[in-house]
Amino acid sequence: MIRSLYTASTGMNAQDLNVSVIANNLANVNTVGFKRSRPEFQDLLYQNLRLVGTLSPNGQQVPTGAQLGLGTKTAAIQKIFLQGDFSQTQNPLDIAIQGRGFFQITQPDGTLAFTRAGSFKLDNTGQIVTADGLSLEPAITIPADALTISIDPQGSVAVTQPGATAPTVLGNIQLATFQNEAGLQAVGFNLFTETDASGTATVGNPQSDDRGATQQGFLELSNVSVVEEMVNLIAAQRAYEVNSRVVQTADELLQISNNMKR
Repeated sequence: MIRSLYTASTGMNAQDLNVSVIANNLANVNTVGFKRSRPEFQDLLYQNLRLVGTLSPNGQQVPTGAQLGLGTKTAAIQKIFLQGDFSQTQNPLDIAIQGRGFFQITQPDGTLAFTRAGSFKLDNTGQIVTADGLSLEPAITIPADALTISIDPQGSVAVTQPGATAPTVLGNIQLATFQNEAGLQAVGFNLFTETDASGTATVGNPQSDDRGATQQGFLELSNVSVVEEMVNLIAAQRAYEVNSRVVQTADELLQISNNMKR
């Protein structure tokens, strides 16, 4: 009975974490470029009450053993990098990635971070930056007299200027891909950083190799499904409830044992 108390408590802790992950997913349902998380659990060590393959008193080998599980633990909280829906904004600096790839962002310390959120702005020098003022890598500066900004599916950025007969190409947006996207480290602010688990970024133009295309005037929305998260929330609540019921039952059994009289 003491053992069942601790076993059920691991289940309650697991479902508490499950609800926390669901809460974060739902909180970011309107966050551009957000990727939902999914918790994964593993069973804990087992207590061997009877080893598999041991001999019975009559000399026969037992076909099965007797193992008693000791609960569950969190194995991983994985980011699911499925494509989110697109929203048309008609803003020339809103860019969505259709397919694989991440925009490269230069952080204040000079290192690179990566994002799927393509809601870019212009700073006071005309450079393309994020909402936090971090510049797109490679840096692209829009002239002050630019009349229109055009970004094609291959990431080429061009502008039209007064008196010019043809658009002026300013540069090319490049996308980074990773061998293991789930190994990226989320650091907040819609940014990810590479790790040993993700592998080194492979950089190239959109629509080259396995990279996606850039879509101007669109934003990639969060890939969180509210219906799916609500179903998961109900399941987590019921799982927490049934584990708490096990704790209550074990407590009642202990109370009965304590009240036994000779």
